Amino acid sequence: MGGMSAAPLLAVEGLHAAAEQGEILRGVDLEIGRGELHAVMGPNGSGKSTLAGVVSGNPAYQVTAGRICFLGEDVTHWAPDARAKAGIFLAFQYPDAIPGVPLSQFLRQAVTARRGGEISVLEVRVRLREWLARLGMDPAFAERHLNEGFSGGEKKRNEILQMALLEPELAVLDETDSGLDIDGLRVVAEGVRQVRAARPELGLLVITHYRTLLEELSPDRVHVLVGGRVVESGGPELAERVELHGYEAFRP
Repeated sequence: MGGMSAAPLLAVEGLHAAAEQGEILRGVDLEIGRGELHAVMGPNGSGKSTLAGVVSGNPAYQVTAGRICFLGEDVTHWAPDARAKAGIFLAFQYPDAIPGVPLSQFLRQAVTARRGGEISVLEVRVRLREWLARLGMDPAFAERHLNEGFSGGEKKRNEILQMALLEPELAVLDETDSGLDIDGLRVVAEGVRQVRAARPELGLLVITHYRTLLEELSPDRVHVLVGGRVVESGGPELAERVELHGYEAFRP
């Protein structure tokens, strides 16, 4: 086992997971190396969001078999905050229960938790301003309150902002329900490109229903998830086949 450096960023091995309604993932294998962008596509109910949840440690799902290794360490049963601290990022949907918290304060808390507390207010402010400029966002955005009714596009931009500031090793972008228009998708894709340019080592797991986002992102690998299993993996051309033939063609 040639040391830690040889280990893939993420290795999902024979993963079975269940929620209240029963088994959802039925033996998923997936490996992501540093700097790679992997896309998981699948019809509704195939287990895409469950996979995102299980990798990031969402307690709504229970791993019943198999394991998840992150940088060579078994994190299958780690708590979500331990994973976040280790460098696994899942774009949060915000709890509506934080009235009156400006985005800048929320981000500062998140960065502090990730880094273990050695970050000044000034440093966060400077980096936040820098990233707002890079993402073409109004600096006033930082003072918006989290519960102020962000549009779909603003929510997605905010997720990219979090990803940029938190500097994870692995980011999981669960796009399934985003309902974004083409412009919104382009904003997300451009944001992802900017973050990858700044952090070439970042690994990404992008979960999507549509090929449009993948046309913008050009993934290294595409995995088709049907019925809780990866039924096929390949290059970006796999997304084209899905577009042409639908998921029926992949059902076992």
